[in-house]
Amino acid sequence: QVQLVESGGGLVQPGGSLRLSCAASKAPFNAYDMGWYRRAPGKERELVALITRAGTVNYPESMKGRFTISRDNAKNAVLLQMNALKPEDTAVYYCYAYEAITRNQFWGQGTQVTVSS
Repeated sequence: QVQLVESGGGLVQPGGSLRLSCAASKAPFNAYDMGWYRRAPGKERELVALITRAGTVNYPESMKGRFTISRDNAKNAVLLQMNALKPEDTAVYYCYAYEAITRNQFWGQGTQVTVSS
């Protein structure tokens, strides 16, 4: 079972940037499709970005343009670069892993991102 640990959250002013990182405990890291979700206060969890084992990326329409997901298989890590942040981006951001061969899903504990002046 893979364990996911997020880092990089914090407080940022509107218009600022943050980069979230997720470290996976188990190899081979390239066995997993990876992603980021978020849950804002009082709202449902929503997809932010996905990246497949092959490196194909997928963003919901509402996330395109300001968020960039990438992965470093050598470091067992997936990154989320967030630019031009808005107060409505305030949420707990969760790292996600999907193991296709077993259809198991794994979640990190989450990291808080707060966008406020």
